[in-house]
Amino acid sequence: MSSATGYKPSADEVRRLREDTGAGMIDCRNALLEAGGDHDAAKKKLADQGRSTLAKKSERVAKEGLVGSYIHFGGKIGVLVEVNCETDFVARNERFKELVRDIAMHVAASPVLYLNREAVPAELLAEVKAELAKSAEGKPANIAQKIVEGKLNKWYEENILLDQPFIKNDEQTVGELIASVVGVLGENIQVRRYAKFALGEQ
Repeated sequence: MSSATGYKPSADEVRRLREDTGAGMIDCRNALLEAGGDHDAAKKKLADQGRSTLAKKSERVAKEGLVGSYIHFGGKIGVLVEVNCETDFVARNERFKELVRDIAMHVAASPVLYLNREAVPAELLAEVKAELAKSAEGKPANIAQKIVEGKLNKWYEENILLDQPFIKNDEQTVGELIASVVGVLGENIQVRRYAKFALGEQ
């Protein structure tokens, strides 16, 4: 289907896309129109738009925001997370507050070692790459490179907050979740830092 044939997204289609992406109703409707009703293609379009918006706004100063918390397992795991935005107006927005809660919940439930790829120490990254290279020994150079890249991306998905599949929607990474909210709220949003506490652990 396409808009040229008179396709118009139903309210249920728009609502479902909004629930999956967190994007605004108008953005969801437009994405469905451009995708001819293809839900997955519309999701990808919104994610691409969010990443593009995030890249454009990433240099803007984000000094406002919230420190959010999440307590799990009857008080046995606790998380504090600082998420920054540009204005106090957005910091008070319910969608931003929901994002902060979701990130804190994700950190509580996931084995997060580092915030982003840039935070991984160079020495550790070299060790990881060397270990992964062993699994590609004996392969042609171009194939070995692809094997290492694929396994390294998997390592990022397992250990890096922004690369991890979001616990409430594993078809979207935490980074893509943030990008989708940037697309909705129109401000630079950055996770500044987080701390996770588990009872009895140092």
